[in-house]
Amino acid sequence: MIRFALRLAVSGGREAVARLIVIAAAVAIGVGLLLSTLASINAVGKANERVLWTNTGAASRTETAPVDPLWWWDHGDYYDGKEIFRVDVAATGPTAPVPPGLTRLPAPGEYYASPALADLLRTTPAVELGDRFPGRMAGVLGDEALPSPDSLYVIEGRTPAEIEHIAGASKVTTIATALPPTCDNDCPGLGTRGDAMTLILSVVAGALIFPVVIFIGTATRLSTATREQRYAAMRLVGATPRQVSAISAVESTVAAAAGAVVGFGLFLLLRPLVATIPFTGDRFFAEDLTLTPLQAAATALGVPVAAAIAARLALRRVTISPLGVTRRVTPKPPGLWRLAPLLAGLAELAYFVNRRPDSTDGQTAAYLTGFLTVMLGLVVAGPWLTMAAARGVARRTSRPATLIAVRRLADDPKAGFRSVAGLVLALFVTTATVCIIGTINENRGSLSGGPETRAVVSHGALVDEAPMTDALPDRLLAELRAVPGFRGLAVGHDNPQAIGAEPGERPGFAPSLVLCTDLAQTPVAGYCPAGASVVGVPPWAFLDVRSNASKEWTAAPISAEEAARLPVRNVYVTTDGSAAAKEQVRTALTKAYPQYRSRTVGDWGSSQQKQLAGWRQLANVVLLTTLPIAGCSLAVSVVAGLSDRRRPFAMLRLTGAPLRLLQWVIGLESALPLVVVAAIATGTGFAASAMFLKSQMEYDLVSPGAVYFVLVALGLAASLGIIASTLPLLRRITGPEAARNG
Repeated sequence: MIRFALRLAVSGGREAVARLIVIAAAVAIGVGLLLSTLASINAVGKANERVLWTNTGAASRTETAPVDPLWWWDHGDYYDGKEIFRVDVAATGPTAPVPPGLTRLPAPGEYYASPALADLLRTTPAVELGDRFPGRMAGVLGDEALPSPDSLYVIEGRTPAEIEHIAGASKVTTIATALPPTCDNDCPGLGTRGDAMTLILSVVAGALIFPVVIFIGTATRLSTATREQRYAAMRLVGATPRQVSAISAVESTVAAAAGAVVGFGLFLLLRPLVATIPFTGDRFFAEDLTLTPLQAAATALGVPVAAAIAARLALRRVTISPLGVTRRVTPKPPGLWRLAPLLAGLAELAYFVNRRPDSTDGQTAAYLTGFLTVMLGLVVAGPWLTMAAARGVARRTSRPATLIAVRRLADDPKAGFRSVAGLVLALFVTTATVCIIGTINENRGSLSGGPETRAVVSHGALVDEAPMTDALPDRLLAELRAVPGFRGLAVGHDNPQAIGAEPGERPGFAPSLVLCTDLAQTPVAGYCPAGASVVGVPPWAFLDVRSNASKEWTAAPISAEEAARLPVRNVYVTTDGSAAAKEQVRTALTKAYPQYRSRTVGDWGSSQQKQLAGWRQLANVVLLTTLPIAGCSLAVSVVAGLSDRRRPFAMLRLTGAPLRLLQWVIGLESALPLVVVAAIATGTGFAASAMFLKSQMEYDLVSPGAVYFVLVALGLAASLGIIASTLPLLRRITGPEAARNG
């Protein structure tokens, strides 16, 4: 039976072979995308495992081992908006534990850098970066210590005397291999939230796979009319429903199996490319993009099985009654129940507004199922919406082409919607993705201050930290002023008496005391009232690197000489805005006071910006992948409809119907459901994203910019162009011979 089915599958000549190739290609694309998504989820987990060692210094860790303790001090740094993770270590004996990626601990005056940082050090002047690290580079860290090839990590060797007095340093006897029980802002290795990325990538997988599934279904229906007649004839001469089902399933199963094999090969080819996409803000190691045996087996077996089921459902009329094929009665109109899944998905998202689940698993279940149900609901509701639109147009038109088109749509709305389903889903996914990412970017992505603050470097103590020093050395001041691009410097002095503080102000939150002669050099930090010599500047004004150029600070009742003798909390340096000037200033301050951190506007939102950039990359992947697939599905569906109706159209031409009339009929049959359901999909995308944002993040939806609406318009125009490009085929397939051979 299988051999006969295979012979029958290719007996239609080039048309049959082309159909098999199209099905296999659609399956290959879907499998390749699915495997890439699964591998990306796995890679997030592996990257998170690689950074667990960085939590070694967390206060809540209690592991001990009979070895010499290791002094451990982890702290952060930045270079040109890129975060650098630094660990200073000092061994107290030969058996001190060694972090992963090293064969030995660095000696005092040595350091090991990650490959990306080592490359950066080789190409960057030492005064901008290299002088921050002690001594010489002894080697590079191995990949097992890094979450990404882009990671900037450094392990520096010190003596115990250099570390033991630093706040935050601790003695450890083991290197962390798991998350500590609790983290009080002392766990730098929390990694990417795997649950959040699983949610995001799962939605992306659905967004990518849905159009591919529709494409597969569209390709499977190529020449459906001819194949149905063939299978109906087999039933009439004695073939059983089981035999016909087996024959019909073999074709799709073989093509799907071949496509699955090609899909695995496509995944292997795509893996280096996928690794370069910074989904989490950084690239993946290509070797981390792997599949579990269960994932590989489920995909390899599940895709052909799904194809066989789809083929059986597509030709179920033949197995039930062969006469149903020849009678060609009008299908039963879709019922109102088809709106239920769409409304259920929207209702689920609406329910969780102001009721966000507390657990991450609960959030994943709530939002993932909500979005997938909405996507499924658009596909299920599409035929009913198409029928309703067609009936509405039919009541308001008298043009022959429009009447024929809308009557055909009203009679068989499933076929009419099927051709545009992929594009409708792509439009929904694009709308929701752009709205969500755009709103997050609007609320989180804007950095403190304006363009003028991008030239500022602030270095010093946080509100709960001790002052940096009693006074800035003259050597350091001279070094800062000698930096090319230096513009001005203001010093924030400690305020132990809380001069100028608001009543009830907490200790440490009192304003820093700044000399007006300093403030005149840094106008972006504000200005003094006339006659004042010292003002109180709130600590956040320096720490958040905000622009306060229009702010007049309150005069402090203390002389400039007295204020200048107080300990220094912060140094606020303005430059010409060049990266070289800012990094040279940062390096000088970091060398002088390594236990305090420099801040710039670019640093303040660095990790956040990386995450948003990764999400924007995801949006681009979804957009650039789904639209071409949906366009191919549209083209194949229109061509399939023309092929299946060549004889009726040929008969209409023989009876005098002009070719242009028939072309208008074909165009309207595809354009009407596209425009109507696309408008509903766009509105649904806005609604679903608004409810998700309100529930998960308490953000109000921000309307996407003009670029989005231009892209949607171009997408619809391109879709109409695809429809128009298939119309010349009508002339070739509706000649007199088509009527004779029908």
